[in-house]
Amino acid sequence: MSNVAQHLAKVALKRADIMIPKATIDLTKWAVVACDQYTSEPEYWEQVKQLVGESPSTLNLIYPEVYLEEAHPEKRIEAINATMKRYIQEDLFTVYKNAFFLVHRTTPSSMIGRWGLLVALDLEQYDYAPDSRSMIRATEGTILSRIPPRKEIRKNAPLELPHIMVLINDEKRSVIEPLAKKREQLPLAYETELMAGGGALKAWVVDTDEDMLKIAKALKEMLDALPQDNPLLYAMGDGNHSLATAKSCWMDIRDTLTEDERKDHPARYALVELENIFDEGLEFEPIHRVLFGLDQHTFECELAKVCAHFEKEKISDMESLDAAINKEDGRQKFGFCDKHGYLVYILTEPKASIAAGTLQLIIDSLLAQKIACVDYIHGKDVTATLGSKEGNLGLILPEVSKSTFFESIIRDNALPRKTFSMGEAHEKRYYMEARKIQY
Repeated sequence: MSNVAQHLAKVALKRADIMIPKATIDLTKWAVVACDQYTSEPEYWEQVKQLVGESPSTLNLIYPEVYLEEAHPEKRIEAINATMKRYIQEDLFTVYKNAFFLVHRTTPSSMIGRWGLLVALDLEQYDYAPDSRSMIRATEGTILSRIPPRKEIRKNAPLELPHIMVLINDEKRSVIEPLAKKREQLPLAYETELMAGGGALKAWVVDTDEDMLKIAKALKEMLDALPQDNPLLYAMGDGNHSLATAKSCWMDIRDTLTEDERKDHPARYALVELENIFDEGLEFEPIHRVLFGLDQHTFECELAKVCAHFEKEKISDMESLDAAINKEDGRQKFGFCDKHGYLVYILTEPKASIAAGTLQLIIDSLLAQKIACVDYIHGKDVTATLGSKEGNLGLILPEVSKSTFFESIIRDNALPRKTFSMGEAHEKRYYMEARKIQY
């Protein structure tokens, strides 16, 4: 192992052979949004299908989760794997060897954009268990039942395409920002507009030993400053179940390999985008809930079980609701909507420390009783639209604090699942790069 590789390994990183489509490919049709978005809006994915047509696209390489309940998922998985192999055989990709990518993403709501660093992360250093003390860990509860269907998609796939975003707590701005400042000196990998209101995406190649060592040393300095019995260097931002799936697939492969074979097997690593939580362009959004097949009275009966008392206040519009639930007065609150309009619920002595946790107790009880279904929604407006339909209820959560995020994970192990998202659905990571995960 080279000196650079040794330094990177200390912070769970490895250089990657990053694949992107050649210049002849239309990148606006190639790049599609993360598969776990628009899960209650099949019309979105049908529009994407119409836009892509017969062009090469990551739409043909992923499994949009809106279709996970279809009758014969194995047919779609077979088609995905066959298309991956065909794209490789057709020499569709340019490969940047032993590299990272500096990535910049702008969206209509954030023209300043956010910076990221695409890296290969060592799955040996990742543990999604609730009591994990690993260097890389989940920030929210991992739903184990969600891993097996995703393993079916990944286990025979020759390529991975990342939508995973991982946070670093870099207040000194020592890892990504120095690269951003010198971006004009770096080779440009690609630049493109993104479909369906996704904004624009640009990337530069980072591949010199000098830059790799600076990255490794900056991360090692951050690691050395952490509690040695609880060294949270990398916290999951988006795509935890995808990373958990990659870990599970790796553990299956790992058991078949010798010690030497394990060191560099491509499936040991996962391509992810690192993002600094202190990046001004990085937006944290709460993930809201919509309950289906439920009335307000039944909901309130369950709510009464998870707090000593609750009050409710009629609200005229979403703007007023948003202001009310985010007012810092020490009381736990959340928004509510149904066909009759908006309410704010104010709780006394709730059983969980944040509203997402209290609501999850209710949701878990409702699901166990099989008297409602739930979907987790990005965006207040979509939640309100769905929640206002007959038989539905929308639950709108307050904002998540960035400043205490890492501290909360270290202290409490994990947030309730689906507590936050980095931006709304159209702001999520789009699939662009690929990497081989089979020999």
